Amino acid sequence: MATAVLTPDQLDGQAARLHDTQAWQQIVTGWEHTAAEPTPALAPAPAPGPARVSDWRGMLSVPVDQLIDDTLRALPAPPPHERPLPGRLGAMLPDRVHLWRRVGQSDLRPSVHLGHARQILAAWGWQNTPYRLRNARGARCVCGAMISAHRLGYGSLDTVDRAGAWLITELRAQGWPGLIGPWNRHPGRTAADALALVDATIRRASLAGQ
Repeated sequence: MATAVLTPDQLDGQAARLHDTQAWQQIVTGWEHTAAEPTPALAPAPAPGPARVSDWRGMLSVPVDQLIDDTLRALPAPPPHERPLPGRLGAMLPDRVHLWRRVGQSDLRPSVHLGHARQILAAWGWQNTPYRLRNARGARCVCGAMISAHRLGYGSLDTVDRAGAWLITELRAQGWPGLIGPWNRHPGRTAADALALVDATIRRASLAGQ
């Protein structure tokens, strides 16, 4: 199965272009704010008699269906399906060796894809060699972990781009003006920083229903 091979800079560029589109900005702008409550219509005074079971609905300022939908969207993304990663030898092999694992796999939300990328960083290690997705020991940079998650069957390339756009959105919120690659290889960066960034991005995307 042929698939594009992305460098860290190419993935950064794709995510940045997606992040900067008007459609994406409409998606993420104001995601952390609740919608303004609609003005409730004045209901006629109830007729005298025993209280009805449905009367409590008239006390709500938003429809019940919207309350349920908002609650479900606020739930965190479910943890990735427990499918063990290849061992240390598998981490050192080229990603194309693992492409067979994509067969029959459905697409994922960006937050779930990032959960698998986090597993890769935690199990295989993090590295910050400039312009490298991985090192000789199989450790990945943040972009490399996302690409490896895709190769292992966790999300399409479109999902990788959307996950990258969420990462950039989180970096902007943290005050980083650049792309993911330069952040990953910035002097003093640690594996704990990388995991914390992915965790924060997972929460942000999950809260937005992504």
